[in-house]
Amino acid sequence: MRLVLMADTHVPKRARDLPAALWDAVATADVVVHAGDWVDVPLLDALESRARRLIACYGNNDGAALRARLPEVARAELDGVRLAVVHETGDAKGRERRCAEAYPDVDVLVFGHSHIPWDTTAPGGPRLLNPGSPTDRRRQPYCTYLTAVIEAGALAGVTLHRLPRRDPS
Repeated sequence: MRLVLMADTHVPKRARDLPAALWDAVATADVVVHAGDWVDVPLLDALESRARRLIACYGNNDGAALRARLPEVARAELDGVRLAVVHETGDAKGRERRCAEAYPDVDVLVFGHSHIPWDTTAPGGPRLLNPGSPTDRRRQPYCTYLTAVIEAGALAGVTLHRLPRRDPS
């Protein structure tokens, strides 16, 4: 099972649309995961229509229309892998401990908010993944997203994808 993970898309405030490379990844994915901060409903509509399956939550920049359609925490089981998706996990310091306590029943927790890619495993707790942002790199050198594979009931092949910098003109 092929997954694409994204967060903090901020469309149309930070970009008019997702980068073409990310749309290409969506087209080949079995599951698309979005960890919030969509900003506007049309991107949700587009991902719902183009993704085979979408698992998503809302973020702190998402208004009433998005919150009416998305949960604060989304959960799913994918071929035996228990997944949760949430926008915010708090400060990086102590994140593993907090997430292990807050999500003891998941194998993988996908989150966003910081725009900083993250991949760690909490001791005795979930693998924590933040795909960064495909449209707003902030202080990061690149805009990013993640892909992963679920094989034999386990997460494998997690890959961070760097997107080309947009021409400032």
